[in-house]
Amino acid sequence: MIFNSVNPANGEILASFEEDFDYFSKIRLGEETYSRWEKTDIKERIALILSLANILETRKVELAKEISLEMGKTLKSATAEIEKCAVTAKYYCQIAEEQLKCVEINNYAHKAYYKFEPQGGILAVMPWNFPYWQALRFAIPTILAGNVVLLKHAPNVFMSATKLENLFTAAGFEKGIFQNLFVDIDKIESIVADPFVKGVTLTGSNLAGSSLASLAGKYLKKSVLELGGSDPFVVLADANIENASTFAVKSRFQNAGQTCIAAKRWIVVEEVYEEFAMNVSEKINKLKVGDPFETETDFGPIARLDLAQKIENQITFLVNKGAKKTISGIRNGCFLAPTLLEISRELSHSFTEELFGPVACIIKAKDAEEAIEIANETSFGLGASLWTQNLEHGEMLLQKFNAGNVYLNSMVKSDASMPFGGINQSGYGRELGVYGLHEFCNVKSYIIEK
Repeated sequence: MIFNSVNPANGEILASFEEDFDYFSKIRLGEETYSRWEKTDIKERIALILSLANILETRKVELAKEISLEMGKTLKSATAEIEKCAVTAKYYCQIAEEQLKCVEINNYAHKAYYKFEPQGGILAVMPWNFPYWQALRFAIPTILAGNVVLLKHAPNVFMSATKLENLFTAAGFEKGIFQNLFVDIDKIESIVADPFVKGVTLTGSNLAGSSLASLAGKYLKKSVLELGGSDPFVVLADANIENASTFAVKSRFQNAGQTCIAAKRWIVVEEVYEEFAMNVSEKINKLKVGDPFETETDFGPIARLDLAQKIENQITFLVNKGAKKTISGIRNGCFLAPTLLEISRELSHSFTEELFGPVACIIKAKDAEEAIEIANETSFGLGASLWTQNLEHGEMLLQKFNAGNVYLNSMVKSDASMPFGGINQSGYGRELGVYGLHEFCNVKSYIIEK
């Protein structure tokens, strides 16, 4: 099988990659390398990750250009992605030694403690929307903990995947600590089943997550899933409407809407509904869709033609079910202009698919209580944001959202220092923060008696 990296802006094939038929040799290389890597001192691991961070910083423009070519995000967005990876690498280098040291327990035993020990190879199945960030936010802490990584990236970003592996080599890592597996999904089970693979993580669709979780369960492997979202963006009557509308548009339309934590449902209390709708409409109409390399472009093309067509079909479906299209997004190939839909509570509740593109849905609520009820009427549970100038009341209301990440007067975003993940159909397990270091460790207890 041949995998093609295609420029979504013009359909040009940028590079082609042959499937790895001997992918087990890579797994065996990882196993051999792990036997040495697990014994390395944490200070050595930190030095190598810092070297990687330095390369990311010095080569960020070059790397960003390739991202923009391969999946269509703007150059400024791609550059910010690389910068975020470097910042995250440095953060983990600051906390890793402290957070991975053994913890002594004062109990009945002569001596008792537990340690966070590596386990072996961890398989990562990663998406195309943030080709560096999604892979590295998992790989950096996992490798610092002493594991090795096997990356099965999305086939349409194999150029970025190749460059990632080369960056680890350039940083001084031994070959086998971070490896790409250029395989199709039919090979995943045999990889999960391999005794050296101790855990799996996936960021992607619910269908993919369910499939991988089933395999992980079948072979008794630890799994972490970060899946889709239908994040609510709740605006109360006392919110700063100008501020809220600015971040609503930014959250929904950055990266052409191809973000799991985008504000996909704007739920606005009726007192300020018209004002908010007018503000966001003005801002949406100013967005420029076009060449991702032009500085004035707000977002570029959808990453693949089939994905653009799917979003267009979803819009048609919602309109046929009663949604009112107040801003109509026209599609031209992979380019899809922003769409704004007014939808009812009932339609919001019944539509269970993730809208992974530049489509915002606005819903009217009677009051704060109903707004939060609507927010929770979803099978997803990744993020949620609430907008009010009453901070004490707002903080109390955050407890009522069914989500893994809740924000007050801020759009939902991931941060290296905070655990990140969802509940319900948005997955389980956590990345980032201290959890990112510990998820794929063997938390091993030592009890010594005289």
